[in-house]
Amino acid sequence: MKVNQAEIVISAVSEKQYPQEQYPEFALAGRSNVGKSSLINKLINRKNLARTSSKPGKTQTLNFYLINESLYFVDVPGYGYAQVSKKERAKWGGMMEEYFKNREPLRAVILITDLRHEPTTDDVQMYDYLKFFELPVIVIGTKLDKIPKTKKDKHIKRSKKVLEIDPDDIFIPFSAETGEGKDAVWGAIKSFIAEERP
Repeated sequence: MKVNQAEIVISAVSEKQYPQEQYPEFALAGRSNVGKSSLINKLINRKNLARTSSKPGKTQTLNFYLINESLYFVDVPGYGYAQVSKKERAKWGGMMEEYFKNREPLRAVILITDLRHEPTTDDVQMYDYLKFFELPVIVIGTKLDKIPKTKKDKHIKRSKKVLEIDPDDIFIPFSAETGEGKDAVWGAIKSFIAEERP
């Protein structure tokens, strides 16, 4: 997809702040510092629309990015960062549950994992959490460029096995450095835009 327009519209903490337009939405979930911002920036060919940070746990709101005035990427707070207080984590949890449970325009959740490593307990919990809400999930294994080509299939197989990925869900190996997997991600997004969520 050729992206001509991309802007952050609002950082929301509750339902009443969500955008009113009913454009299809794709939430991006993943551990803090797994590369969510790099993925967004690569998909839209921009260097810094989504701010990357060396400080994990920085995203504390639901950040709505309007793309081509036709769909939203929604960056949700990263998980698995120990230095965030329990109270703060509970607040994020409530905010995300409200969104995942009630948001009509949400078409699918893009779950970002690090392909170099086995998915963490937090990754598995997040995947199970999304499936509890019966949401379609596009799993993206990042850092593909850091894995030798001969080991690529082994890493993909391991990730799918550990997550116990639903056969209907999509798994895409991806590199924000080389752009490999970018067209596949856009292809998956377009397939969900074409069909209405039940």
